[in-house]
Amino acid sequence: MLSQLMVVFGFFALVLVMVYWVNTSVGLFDELIADGHTAGIFLEFTMLALPGVIGIVLPMAAFGAAVYVTNRMSNDSELTVASATGLSPWRLARPVLVFGVIIGLMMAVLANALVPASVSQLRLREGEISNSVTARLLHEGTFLHPVSGITFYIRDITPEGELLDVFLSDRRSEDRVTTYTAETAFLLRENGASRLAMQSGIAQTLRLSDQTLSTTNFDDLTYDISEMVAAGGAKRRRAEQVPTLELLTQTAAVAEEVRDDPGELLEEAHGRIAQPLLCIVAALIGYAALMSASYSRFGVTKQVVGAIFLLVLVKVIESAVGGPVRANPALWPLIYVPALSGLLMALLLLYQAARPFRPGSPAAPDEDGTTA
Repeated sequence: MLSQLMVVFGFFALVLVMVYWVNTSVGLFDELIADGHTAGIFLEFTMLALPGVIGIVLPMAAFGAAVYVTNRMSNDSELTVASATGLSPWRLARPVLVFGVIIGLMMAVLANALVPASVSQLRLREGEISNSVTARLLHEGTFLHPVSGITFYIRDITPEGELLDVFLSDRRSEDRVTTYTAETAFLLRENGASRLAMQSGIAQTLRLSDQTLSTTNFDDLTYDISEMVAAGGAKRRRAEQVPTLELLTQTAAVAEEVRDDPGELLEEAHGRIAQPLLCIVAALIGYAALMSASYSRFGVTKQVVGAIFLLVLVKVIESAVGGPVRANPALWPLIYVPALSGLLMALLLLYQAARPFRPGSPAAPDEDGTTA
């Protein structure tokens, strides 16, 4: 049974990951490719988003695998044969529990190691790209606003890197507006500074106080664009990037660094620990819901819908306990209430499945053929 669960889980996880990953990639494609980034950057960003996507689908894939395998074994009369040999629903739940623990360990590695590391790398790459001259300025035929008060335009870029028909408007000063137009220009880097070297152009300065316009023709003019390509500086960390142990042991210091409340940090840390437990709960609920079903010619649709409802209820409880924990960090044990509630639901369903007789079922006949 465990091998069947793992095979079906692998199929469901692959399908769900592809669906979520494609959905995430569409947004990244619009954002990155439209801004002039290469396909390599797009692929790198989608790969860095993959651990988070896998973490989302693992509980759903575990639930789907438990439901599918249990239903198939029931239809093939394997559960009937197992029950006839004396195996109770509690005994048959052992491979499901082992399966849930395996998926939970996978989730623990993702939530506490891979996802924070991928988010950190993603933030780092975003900062590098945002500070890149090519990413921020080299867009043909588009009016760009790299910083407030600056408008930049390039008609075309030659294969040699020469910028053709450049327009730059500087409105950062309160008393004047300066506009530069040039036939050609080059981007230069020297001593850590970025400069725009314009050739054969005109500089027009409009003094706003008396609306006086002065014009200067130039053969060569260098304009400092360092502020445009290094806007924003280094970004501070977010709670999603911080390792779990640091969140738990240095909560006050991390809260000051990321500018979040201690309750939010404890919710994040203990949520990472509780996520593996939810994988176990999802698998057990899927199995127990179908084991508690009696025979019906309409199949197990009602039980599957009931199991989905229980999972939704667990998620509702998870959402409900977040608010109190964020408001009062001392209430962090509430983060584990959804997992405990789901486990209790699974145990009640298994208890119902293990009962020898159910209310309303006909009594077994005596040896003489009469019913008691």
